Amino acid sequence: MCIELFKKKKIAAIIRGATSSNILPIAHALKEGGISIIEITMETPGALKALEKLALSDDIELVAGAGTVLDSETARAAIMSGAKFIFSPTINSNTIQTTKRYGAISIPGAYTPTEILTAYEYGADLIKVFPASSLGAGYFKQLAGPLPHIPLMATGGVDDTNLLEYLNSGAIAVGIGSSLVNAKKDINEAYLLDLTAKAKLYSNLIIE
Repeated sequence: MCIELFKKKKIAAIIRGATSSNILPIAHALKEGGISIIEITMETPGALKALEKLALSDDIELVAGAGTVLDSETARAAIMSGAKFIFSPTINSNTIQTTKRYGAISIPGAYTPTEILTAYEYGADLIKVFPASSLGAGYFKQLAGPLPHIPLMATGGVDDTNLLEYLNSGAIAVGIGSSLVNAKKDINEAYLLDLTAKAKLYSNLIIE
């Protein structure tokens, strides 16, 4: 697996609070709306079980990964549970190296040009600029001058009002969290239908 998937799909859904009982309904609702890259954040108790259940799903279109990975031990555990990519909010060289060693995509978070270059030199495949909303889409245009060879992703504050702005400014993909998925809500039929509608809204933006 390589970052071409992110370039093609452009949207990753960030799910906080996922459990092994609700992850599949949420993921299928997202996929129905056109979003198939699913990030499960690791700070949630039982997140590895949820990740494993998603990774073992018969739906080959769903791509499971782990987020909020702070160390190499968690990265390895997530990959052993089926994660195809590892998101981190910060830069940790051991986490990046472990992720690459086990064949997953490494996506650490960075903020400044120095941090972005450092993460890339450590071997990261894609750099998550976080929090993107604090910097704005124009920041990606400015980075493209001195660092055109480094693929960037916007995460943090991305929603339907600014998604295209980030993509048009140089981000190859975006990560969307609470404006799309709230796993703490009652995951009933009405919620899942609404989630599919939201996913379609985002998906339609990038194909118009």
